[in-house]
Amino acid sequence: MHAVDYVEVLGASAAAVAVLMVGTWLVSLPLRNVSIVDIVWGLGFVVVAWVSYLVGDGVAARRLLLAVMVTLWGLRLAGYLLWRNAGHGEDFRYQAMRKKMGPSFAVRSLVTVFAVQGVIMWVVSLPVQVGAVADSPAGIGVVGALGVAVWATGLFFESVGDFQLAHFKADPANAGQVMQRGLWRYTRHPNYFGDFCVWWGIWLVAAVTGVGLLTVVGPIVMSFFLIKVSGVPMLERTIGKRRPGYDEYVRRTNAFFPGPPKAPAAEGGAP
Repeated sequence: MHAVDYVEVLGASAAAVAVLMVGTWLVSLPLRNVSIVDIVWGLGFVVVAWVSYLVGDGVAARRLLLAVMVTLWGLRLAGYLLWRNAGHGEDFRYQAMRKKMGPSFAVRSLVTVFAVQGVIMWVVSLPVQVGAVADSPAGIGVVGALGVAVWATGLFFESVGDFQLAHFKADPANAGQVMQRGLWRYTRHPNYFGDFCVWWGIWLVAAVTGVGLLTVVGPIVMSFFLIKVSGVPMLERTIGKRRPGYDEYVRRTNAFFPGPPKAPAAEGGAP
């Protein structure tokens, strides 16, 4: 195996991401709806996974396993967001950016939204790209099996968490209320925790190749955004004002990693 093999896969994936994100940007212009990038986010990883599978020449079984793991995650996420966002127009986050930037937003969004997400997509998917090139070992071993288990746990949290929230919101009696049942009883963001597990699991499968260990930047970047940037902090910035009782839910429930609910503080007691 030569370094050129890695360059070919990394380059092909970067080109595919660039074409996808520029194409999505072009579609967003007449629609005046940048939110479509949220749906394409999951699909972009699927594209990278299969480009890596086709261009890479590493162990076929591992290439296929990585592609399937990413595809199941990406298609589920894209399908859910397509269903959830249908008919709701542009997300308030992008509306705020559009208002702030004015007429220049149409062009500037190519960089501030689409290019930025494309770069993050490429970096996060490094384990998939490198894992598709390495030609040893032949199997996934104990570490790879652990990775599949972590990935499956993440997919469970994400899928079940989204289903439970959608079912909760579908009941008019729950309008304006705080979802704190099922998985949401143990973490305020089971879907984000699921994303976290999915990408650490994928990295573990790639890490058995040895060189795949170097791609740990992928899940680290995903974890950073989920926990510190666009995941938990962005969602919780205003939710307390929109959901009565959310402050108490915060005091009782872990923000990210699941854990037993904390007992409510006694009235008049220590904070």
